[in-house]
Amino acid sequence: MTASNIEIAQRAELRPITRIAESLGIPDDALEPYGRYKAKVSLAHVRTLRERPRGRLVLVTAVSPTPAGEGKTTTTVGLGDALTRIGERAMICLREPALGPVFGMKGGAAGGGYAQVVPMEDINLHFTGDFPAIAVATNLLAALIDNHIHHGNELGIDVRRVTWRRVLDVNDRALRDTVVGLGGPSNGYPRESGFDIVVASEVMAIFCLATDLADLKERLGDIVVGYTRDRAAIRARDLHAHGAMAALLRDALAPNLVQTLEHTPAFVHGGPFANIAHGCNSFIATDAALRLADYVVTEAGFGADLGAEKFVDILCRSTGLRPDAAVIVATVRALKYHGGVEVADLAREDVAAVELGAANLRRHLETVRETFGIPAVVAINHRAEDTDAETAALVAIVEAAGAEAVVARHFAEGGAGAEDLARAVVRLCAEPAADSASGLRFTYPDDATLWQKMTAIATRIYGASEVTASTAVRAQIRRLQNEGYGAYPVCVAKTQYSFSTDPRLRGAPTGHVVDIREVRLAAGARFVVMVCGDIMTMPGLPAVPAATTIDVTEDGRIVGLF
Repeated sequence: MTASNIEIAQRAELRPITRIAESLGIPDDALEPYGRYKAKVSLAHVRTLRERPRGRLVLVTAVSPTPAGEGKTTTTVGLGDALTRIGERAMICLREPALGPVFGMKGGAAGGGYAQVVPMEDINLHFTGDFPAIAVATNLLAALIDNHIHHGNELGIDVRRVTWRRVLDVNDRALRDTVVGLGGPSNGYPRESGFDIVVASEVMAIFCLATDLADLKERLGDIVVGYTRDRAAIRARDLHAHGAMAALLRDALAPNLVQTLEHTPAFVHGGPFANIAHGCNSFIATDAALRLADYVVTEAGFGADLGAEKFVDILCRSTGLRPDAAVIVATVRALKYHGGVEVADLAREDVAAVELGAANLRRHLETVRETFGIPAVVAINHRAEDTDAETAALVAIVEAAGAEAVVARHFAEGGAGAEDLARAVVRLCAEPAADSASGLRFTYPDDATLWQKMTAIATRIYGASEVTASTAVRAQIRRLQNEGYGAYPVCVAKTQYSFSTDPRLRGAPTGHVVDIREVRLAAGARFVVMVCGDIMTMPGLPAVPAATTIDVTEDGRIVGLF
């Protein structure tokens, strides 16, 4: 019987985190241990690293997700281990898993098979308490808003125009829309509100984009929480909330150090969703890793249309990070699904479906190489049921598109199964185009309007024919433009399952319409969120949640976690 991911992780022999830190040159007094196998690296030590040059940055992205799974995190881990195996000083940077997907549809999110970060149970559950700190900081601000209104409302906040929402780190559709303040005058003023999931919150985005503690505090102060009757913005600093919020987040801001099954160092820090927020781990962790290693492998959530686009247009634009190479993860199963095969039939050989579904891969490859200007290799994440004919067809399709395809077997073999991929990445990073920061291109210029930015993403990345919005949404976009937020990048919230806003449209659809349902200003994160289609900022649980299979034995061992 094949061992599950958690069984593989629990059998692993981990090294004390002090030894992992020692391999990076991090002294013991810079560590804040959380047990034997995980620790935070102090912000004081992180500051000292900024005098060092950066190493090479490798971005891992993927085709559009499918129910069959693509293994992007697994590939990120396997590639990091493979780079170490071929003699390179490598680190990986990942997002922290959110409890919503862990207990919902996905289960654990720390890699898979023999390419995992560990301790797997800790990383997938409470870890070092970063997400609870983000939730408390968000909810403190919400409480301060209602408290200010209750005690006289000196700022003149219009209770109908409070935009700040509370958060929770589990999926709970019943809390999407709520009414607060019921129960009489002692409980405040009744008003409509709601909950988002923690990973969709503005505080999470700020946490991951902040360059240091001072920048974090400044961004928290910039948060717009609502408006007066005259539509004057009310910010967190007007409520004197940003200092306490920063205090709650101070310890969380230090990056979390763990290891892979093969003892490659890994930072796992921050975790905004890519289908709702910007989908990248913290800048602080990535920048620190680049000062500690020669190669840093990081991932951006979901397909290149969501995660990679936001990595480039939001994170790189605001921080100066520049990927030297990209890896686009694809599987035979995923492309057969995009070619029209249903999940129940994916085990059956179907070369024609691979060729048809490869349109999805080709568009992602074009986006990364042509739109963003990043050299890219395709990693074929091999599965045992893949046939030689299907794999050969996929390799031929990638080569016909002018790129290299590498079959990687890291899930079954660990880093040894991805050594060819590691060598391909090293070659890409050595290409002259990767040596110049000017090689990276953005989807739209800074001085484009918000509407023009959204249109550029929809037409250039998604293949849409046009962008639409209601009269009220268009008016809101114009108002944000006129109020000075037009210089901000756009963060699109939409389904991850399709280039379109309809998750049922597989492959590479064109000519579809992207409708903007809602607009949210994230002034502290310094982007504008365009909510499209039916995407929810508070997901619901599926009919059979993953939580129903997770348990703990009498001796305290967790089971059923992916």
